[in-house]
Amino acid sequence: MSTLFQKYGGFGTISKIVMDFYDRLLDSEIAGPFFDDIAMPRLIDHQTKFIAQVMGGPAAYSNEVLRRVHAPYSIDRQAFNEVAGILNATLQDHGVEAEDIGFIMAEIEARSPFVISTS
Repeated sequence: MSTLFQKYGGFGTISKIVMDFYDRLLDSEIAGPFFDDIAMPRLIDHQTKFIAQVMGGPAAYSNEVLRRVHAPYSIDRQAFNEVAGILNATLQDHGVEAEDIGFIMAEIEARSPFVISTS
């Protein structure tokens, strides 16, 4: 059985999805301001690797790394949900099947305690 990473074409496809995701995210009034002073090429690279990991690819980010990199931003549930919703819509628009989106989004939600740091 192949992974979702393989099914959807590996890093090339995931990179395109992530670039579109950030184009949309930067337009969000809720989530966009979190990225005002961020080096976007580096972030896109990390996010591509993270989504690849979630989809069964070769990258690996521990929950502790997720906690550490997100802690300075005081991310609340509303911002997390906004980002997750934009990711969901982006995946849909790139032809990812509904069942696969469900799996990916469940994996993202499972990591919410390591991203959300404020109520």
